[in-house]
Amino acid sequence: MGLFRQALKWQGYPLDEAGQTLESLRRLPQRDFISWQNQQKWAIFNHHFAQTEWYKHKMAGPPEIWSDIPILQKKDYQHSISALLSSSFHPGQVYIGSTSGSSGHPFFYAKDKFCHALTWVKVEQLYRQYGIDFNALQARFYGIPLDWKGWLKETLKDYISRRRRFPVFDLSDEVLNTWKNRFRKLPFDYLYGYTSSLVYFARFLIQRKENLKTICPSLKVCIVTSEACTAEDREILETGFGIPVVNEYGASELSIIAFEMPDDAWAITEDLVFVEVVDEDGNPVPDGSPGRILCTALFNKAMPIIRYEIGDIGAIDHKDGKARLIELLGRVNDFARLPSGKVSPGLTFYYISRSILEKAGFINEFIIEQIELNKMRFVINANRPITAQEKALIEQRMDKYLEPGRELEIVETAQIERLASGKIKHFYSLLNP
Repeated sequence: MGLFRQALKWQGYPLDEAGQTLESLRRLPQRDFISWQNQQKWAIFNHHFAQTEWYKHKMAGPPEIWSDIPILQKKDYQHSISALLSSSFHPGQVYIGSTSGSSGHPFFYAKDKFCHALTWVKVEQLYRQYGIDFNALQARFYGIPLDWKGWLKETLKDYISRRRRFPVFDLSDEVLNTWKNRFRKLPFDYLYGYTSSLVYFARFLIQRKENLKTICPSLKVCIVTSEACTAEDREILETGFGIPVVNEYGASELSIIAFEMPDDAWAITEDLVFVEVVDEDGNPVPDGSPGRILCTALFNKAMPIIRYEIGDIGAIDHKDGKARLIELLGRVNDFARLPSGKVSPGLTFYYISRSILEKAGFINEFIIEQIELNKMRFVINANRPITAQEKALIEQRMDKYLEPGRELEIVETAQIERLASGKIKHFYSLLNP
């Protein structure tokens, strides 16, 4: 048993029970599975309607049909964990995480331990198709908190999970060359991380006529997440890395929502998540038509994630009764370019927003615009005016995660402008290419 799996069991996550549940669902005939999913989505709704007070207050009364249940958005979850939890749980009994998400809505979320165990078992099942298990060595292209407590926590999790982190805040040639040399020293099994950062690294290798698989022969696959991966991106990644590229679509407050299978289809994880696509008025759209993606966590009894609008526009269809994601719009991020020559991906601002959330908790929504090489504009929708001390905190975090010396303009607004898709893009570069 790997250290990571053992650590999860020590913390009370019932991995064996979760595995048995997923296996029993896998064996169901398709008609029986659809019947089970329909029963399960109503069971999780009824649980929270009866036991989660804030959720019940969002209803005029018991819904007659599924579409009568209100659609929840990220702003609906901007409460304390104790307010969000069902009466069956208290904070010490659940897994608690935080996310500002790429859409710029910070909030905390909770999962009961069985639900969280299901997530990890599902990850292992999906990754195993590409020769990856809990013991595989991961090259993780993500950010990392820069405060000592957050850094230490993530570093410990990386060690237990057999992950080696490649922080993406700085994508200068000097840093990328250091990354390349790390692959000469360690037998990594796979790459995992933000599409934009991995593409940037792959381009770096291509320009030098190098290939990562040649440098590190143990590599099996590159899994991209958090941002859209275009056909052009995939070609660059496969050329620079020399390994297959797999798309993962998910959210930490849910689980993996869809995963690219060996037959190239993006299979929706229907045993964990019920996915709907609706139009602007909340009506279902036909198969293959794009619309707002709604997700219902089928097993989360700790907190109601039901008809939850994740913030993306996408399209699904059904083949042989099974749901597939066939189009995903959004999640493409710009890069910030700084006077020193340093380059940082737009998702750097996820870590800025999260650190501010954890310090003060006053931001509802935000976007950041790069106006000039040395000037950023932070546009904030907050539940009260920003104080001088809070402005100083934002400046301090921007300095830590990017670099000091930039001009920072803070604009307070009652409403954040959205993209045509309805999603907030959290970073805009207004510089000429």
